[in-house]
Formats: sequence, C-alpha cells, structure tokens
Amino acid sequence: MDLMKIVQDTLAVKKEVPEFKSGDTITVYYKIKEGNKERIQQFKGVVIQRRGQGMTESFTVRKISGNVGVERIFPL
Repeated sequence: MDLMKIVQDTLAVKKEVPEFKSGDTITVYYKIKEGNKERIQQFKGVVIQRRGQGMTESFTVRKISGNVGVERIFPL
C-alpha cells in the first residue's frame, strides 16, 4: 500500500459530510476573518464536480450572481 495514503488515513480527522454529487444544489456556510472580526457567509449553487480523495478531496460549486457565473472550490 502507498505510504503517503497510510499516513493520511491515520492523521485525518473524520468529518461527517452529507452525501452529494454533481448536479445537486447545495448551500455552503463558511467563516470569513477580516482583521479581528469574523462572520459566516453562505454560497448557494450547483455542484459542478467533486475530485480527489481522502484529505485532498474538494468540490466546485457554481452560482449566477448579477448575470455573472461565479465558481468556487471548497475543500472537504
């Protein structure tokens, strides 16, 4: 077995993430830190892709904001 995969599996913190796939509409809530202030912002859109595995897994969400398409990549 790959040594890198073994190390990642032992050090990875297991997160409970709901199942979703490409084509699903989801809302992602994430924290934004500006100086010493902190706020939570939401990004609602359609999942374009899900890639990677383990600690390197990420997904891309696309939304239309003011007639402009916006894509954002989130780590899992």
